[in-house]
Amino acid sequence: MAKKWRDLIGKLPAERQERIRAGTAALLAEMPLYALRQAREQSQTALAKELGGSQASVSKMERRTDMYLSTLRSYIEAMGGELEIIASFPDGKVRINQFKEIGG
Repeated sequence: MAKKWRDLIGKLPAERQERIRAGTAALLAEMPLYALRQAREQSQTALAKELGGSQASVSKMERRTDMYLSTLRSYIEAMGGELEIIASFPDGKVRINQFKEIGG
């Protein structure tokens, strides 16, 4: 019989459990679009329907390394999210608001 992940983790020392939690949080804080879609339990087909396109167009979008911010915003919003652009500097972070939709 398969063992539950939480039961296996629960048997580890507290320090090891915390390292695992921190590592998991780090992995979830940064991911490519396809992994984000999968983590949100959405298929390419369902996302394409929301975007008004085809499954192939979503697949192509997920493989791109360069795209318009408006395209990325549409993709994120189709999953129920909101796109934010953050500039990181050694002395802090700044949220860039120039790319908000007019009237949005």
